[in-house]
Amino acid sequence: MELNKINSLVELFFKKYQEIKLISDKPFLKWLKNEKKDFLTWKQVELNIQILTRYLKTNLNKGDRCILLSENRPDWLISDIAIMNAGGVTVPLFTTYSEKDYEYIINDCKPKICIVSNNIQLSKIEKFISDNIKILSIENINNKIENFENIINNYSDKKTSEISQYFNQEIKRKDLACIIYTSGTTGNPKGVMLSHGGILSNCEGAKEILDSLVKKNPPVFLTWLPLSHSYEHTVQYVQILLGAEVYYAESLDKLLPNMNIAKPTIMTAVPRFYQNLYSKISLNFSKQKGLKKKLIEKTILLGKKDLNKDKLNFKEKIINYLCEILVRKKIKNQFGGKLKAFVSGGGALDKKIGEFLNSIGLPTLQGYGLTETSPVVSCNIPGKIKIETVGPPFKTNEVKIAEDGEILVKGENVMLGYWNMKKETNEILKDGWLHTGDIGEITREGNLKITDRKKEIIVNLGGDNISPSKIENLLCLNEKIKQSFIYGDKKNYLVALVVSDNEENKKEIELYLEKLNKDLSLVEKVKKIKLIKEEFTIENGMLTPTLKLKRKKILEKYKEDLEKLY
Repeated sequence: MELNKINSLVELFFKKYQEIKLISDKPFLKWLKNEKKDFLTWKQVELNIQILTRYLKTNLNKGDRCILLSENRPDWLISDIAIMNAGGVTVPLFTTYSEKDYEYIINDCKPKICIVSNNIQLSKIEKFISDNIKILSIENINNKIENFENIINNYSDKKTSEISQYFNQEIKRKDLACIIYTSGTTGNPKGVMLSHGGILSNCEGAKEILDSLVKKNPPVFLTWLPLSHSYEHTVQYVQILLGAEVYYAESLDKLLPNMNIAKPTIMTAVPRFYQNLYSKISLNFSKQKGLKKKLIEKTILLGKKDLNKDKLNFKEKIINYLCEILVRKKIKNQFGGKLKAFVSGGGALDKKIGEFLNSIGLPTLQGYGLTETSPVVSCNIPGKIKIETVGPPFKTNEVKIAEDGEILVKGENVMLGYWNMKKETNEILKDGWLHTGDIGEITREGNLKITDRKKEIIVNLGGDNISPSKIENLLCLNEKIKQSFIYGDKKNYLVALVVSDNEENKKEIELYLEKLNKDLSLVEKVKKIKLIKEEFTIENGMLTPTLKLKRKKILEKYKEDLEKLY
């Protein structure tokens, strides 16, 4: 399939379906939470998309927005493609948004239809949905709301030929496919407008990297990152392109047992998952004694040498072979035994963790991107991994370093702009170049290396973008709090420094924080605080002349105190 000649994500699915039509009972999507139902086949998925498309077409005009609020499940992908096939634009919502975020997004994008999975999700947005917005549910909620089962049953009597073989050929690559909202420094989420061509060009770059891993058989994916995240949203279409089998995990807690069922060959995740993995395996290793302990140490040592392309002598090759059989193979078996690669994105992966996982037989490819780039810009290549880098840029986009070190990106994958935010769009998009806000360099091998972040956005271990200034401003609304500083880059949760006159204020501040957390999204909640008396001032070097926090200076003094909160 020549991806550069495909016009839309809808066409990608239907062209792939035509390729495998002779084996259309081929397994495609499986939700592990639903034990009763087996895999949905490609034929079933195609038919459900056709039926849902026909239904949606009676309610959607070209460009109308359609909210999609659901946990990961096969119906997510079916809904996404059907919305676009009907001429609409998908607006995925995280199931963990705060009430204020739901209200803002619905008012901002003005959807024609809201698709929710069940009553739990409906209850989060129901009060913000006006009478002229149609609600559609995946599960049966009540008689007033139409659900997928009824829609599909209503078409079951019709001949397949009447509802099959239709895909919207009017969609062009430059057309809007989805609006993915991401946190902005102003506090309100920004609607990132991604085109069909942008996501298709990302698929093209990903295919080039993954082809070497899936030459013989179509890959198996285990999906657990929210499909509302731009990273996993695009991965869906990589899965389609590769003709993959896709398992949707039950939850993060059940990821390891789910891996034993799915036996994935490729799995995408964010740094938080790899840190947890590193901690669990390291803890297990530390309990070993004698010969086992020595063998593990050799596995890590020789694995790192091999990763760094250092030559092994004859004796080391023999020991490394034993490590492969006795250690690495056993570790791989704990993850289903067929894993070819973990792919890490959505935030920086600690070098130590990357080296460790690769050395013990779990190949981990670190990539880099932003929601605004559909989302991948670069990724390490199997067999050519450089841990301290995020790999070479995809050939489908250009990357250059500005004079001040900022990473600039140009290509079809760059967003069309921010929805209803012309000023913010013009600030980040200049002469076709997206100003990422990240500082980096290109290595001699042509790999991109991230060295710093120009913008102040916090990226947690889950790859979520969090605006610290938004939370700091809310904290400082309390009269007992003079100033605050939010910390949590590459962490599981946020903590804060709180400047207050008196230690006795702590109880009152904690009560205020508890109340504030209820209005914040899951990733924005502040779990712990450290009270300090010294104010941030221009004189002590912690404020700029315009009274902005000098984050590096504050961290220099208080990092140890903040780390103790974890």
